[in-house]
Amino acid sequence: MNNTSIFDIIGPVMVGPSSSHTAGAVRLGLLAQKIYGELAKEIKITLYNSFAKTGKGHGTDKGLVAGLLGLNVDDSKIKYSLVQAELQGIIINFAYEDSPSRHPNSVDIELTGKNKVTVSGNSLGAGEIEICNIDGFNVSLTGNYHTLVLVYKDQPGIISLVSKYIQDYNINIASLRCDRKSKGEEAAMTICLDEQLADEVLEQISKLPDMYLVRRIEALKK
Repeated sequence: MNNTSIFDIIGPVMVGPSSSHTAGAVRLGLLAQKIYGELAKEIKITLYNSFAKTGKGHGTDKGLVAGLLGLNVDDSKIKYSLVQAELQGIIINFAYEDSPSRHPNSVDIELTGKNKVTVSGNSLGAGEIEICNIDGFNVSLTGNYHTLVLVYKDQPGIISLVSKYIQDYNINIASLRCDRKSKGEEAAMTICLDEQLADEVLEQISKLPDMYLVRRIEALKK
């Protein structure tokens, strides 16, 4: 049976001329904002390859900033996002790079406010995206699932404890990915879920020792 949806064929309902450069950009910005957890005060956006060369004409800059402001792909205010960011006192800086090692539609988003977080991602086409790195940790977030993002001190038992808390509430784990810098140092975990986590589960996980970042991210609207 073919699992291809009509969304995969015609792309998302969106504002903008290009699903990869505009809708994908909005979704990348929106996921980055959800990972950061609040509006950043200063944002540096580095665009790579096709994003850098043709993105401005396709509204990639406006799309990314719109997502970072919390707008969705079908919001008519996307075209005013740069002005809106300026009105809110958010400093936006753009840089443009050519790197054969990066995806054709790739971006780094550095968000600064109470703390600093760098999120890297790719726009894959038809509005589909992937966040592939958070602060140097390899992750895989597509926005298609409810997702739990954790950064914590690497220590035995954390993965099994987090999984147990989730399974105790009868929530199915679609996928789980871990990465660490080295044994006993900072680690990251991304868990894709079939349902959104309840507040009680999030509180339990937040109380585990040496949890540096806990983010519950709702699946993005298509």
